Amino acid sequence: MTRDIWRSFDFWLLGAVAVLTVFGIAMIRSAMAGNEELLAIFSRQILFAVAGFVVLIATAWLDYRLWRTISRVLYVIVAVALAIITVAGAAQGGAARWLNLGFILIQPSELAKIVMILILADFFARNQYKEHNLRWIARSLIPTMGMVIPILLQPDLSTSITVMVIWFALLWASGLQLKHLVAFGIGGILLAGIGFPFLEDYQQQRVINFLFPDPNARYGEIYNVNQALVTIGSGGWFGQGYEQASQVQLRFLKVRHTDFIFSAMSAEFGFVGAAVVLILLGFVIWRCLHAASIAHDTYGALICYGVATFIFFHTIVNVGMNLNLIPVTGLPLPFISYGGSSLLSLMLGIGLVESVVLRHKALEF
Repeated sequence: MTRDIWRSFDFWLLGAVAVLTVFGIAMIRSAMAGNEELLAIFSRQILFAVAGFVVLIATAWLDYRLWRTISRVLYVIVAVALAIITVAGAAQGGAARWLNLGFILIQPSELAKIVMILILADFFARNQYKEHNLRWIARSLIPTMGMVIPILLQPDLSTSITVMVIWFALLWASGLQLKHLVAFGIGGILLAGIGFPFLEDYQQQRVINFLFPDPNARYGEIYNVNQALVTIGSGGWFGQGYEQASQVQLRFLKVRHTDFIFSAMSAEFGFVGAAVVLILLGFVIWRCLHAASIAHDTYGALICYGVATFIFFHTIVNVGMNLNLIPVTGLPLPFISYGGSSLLSLMLGIGLVESVVLRHKALEF
């Protein structure tokens, strides 16, 4: 790759991702609140962050169009890994989502999000001039469901929904007709009602607790949400200071380094600090969308759009869950929450966006 091409590298995007990742590591350290059982996760997140930036640069160096030739192979590999998990996966939190490789736990469903972006971007790019009818929709849905079903069997409803959101976003970007959009809306409501009885007990309980909360509950998901709201409120405008938030350091807030790290962050840095982080995440999403707008081809544009959708959906769901605006889910806050597989998949996605940018022209801020 020539020096001229590297001049097109989006350093604004890289810088925002770097700031968010470093801040996330710092927040994880604070959220441990002196718990010795969590000490190892701090070091692991640093290692994953370093590995993630290596993945980002390496992915940016590769021509994104090369992924078209291996995306189907990756799809099969991830699908097989998900199938293996249903038989011999490492269970955590009541679900088998991890492959134990001896020295590390890997969550294939995180990689599945990026693989589906590549698969669907390729499909819609190859069929962009064909009639956008029900057959076109059904053909794109087949590989999507091939990934969604094994993820549901783990069970992992939130990741399954994420994959479906990515599919719908790319479908919309590729020219979904309005009449089909209405049908999707009606079908989605019916599917939610029909599918509810088939959810796992804890998944049903999360929805019930959200719709009909018990104000006297002192344990479970309701307790976690109530503590999250108290924690957020305790931060005020400017927060109590790093490692000074009482709700966090006294460990009233649970799963504070993963699902509820937004609450911990709000307590320590207040409304202003939380707003700055959300603005940075919005900036990352905007740079991805801007990359899509200047992409050399439809395939590259859809990749960037898919990555932007991925980050946006994770952000609004995690923040909404912390604010009790939606039921509790397991989706992490991008670049901030603890999770090696999640961070690596995000870095891979950003690397793909950078690869698209590198092969077009210099970005103008």
